[in-house]
Amino acid sequence: MAHTLMNDRTRRVVALAVDLATSRTERRRGLLGRDTLGANEGLLLTPCIAVHTAFMRFPIDVIFIDRDARAVRVVRELRPWRMTASLRAHAVIELAAGTAAATDIQVGDMLYLAPSPPPLRRDVDLTEPQSC
Repeated sequence: MAHTLMNDRTRRVVALAVDLATSRTERRRGLLGRDTLGANEGLLLTPCIAVHTAFMRFPIDVIFIDRDARAVRVVRELRPWRMTASLRAHAVIELAAGTAAATDIQVGDMLYLAPSPPPLRRDVDLTEPQSC
């Protein structure tokens, strides 16, 4: 189930569909095999202190966060076949390249996950009163 990533300082949505990678297998797979990462998509890997972009086809933004969910390092537009790490990190958020700059993510920002809102049902007319 995807979550919404929020920035507490700016009160802005960073990404609308963030998946979690909490098992060793999920973290190892990461974004490998994908052709792209949508502008509103992301992946939270926990626990994690380092990531690589070997075999990836596109650049990503990488946000390292500590146990208090504060950004301790922001790596913008990490190209394929690179590696980056932060020993102070507890988790990593991978986002589409350009997202960190577009949403003004800075070191020290608290980032948190909120449940994604359910999709709108188009067959319900919200202007008419509904009976229970």
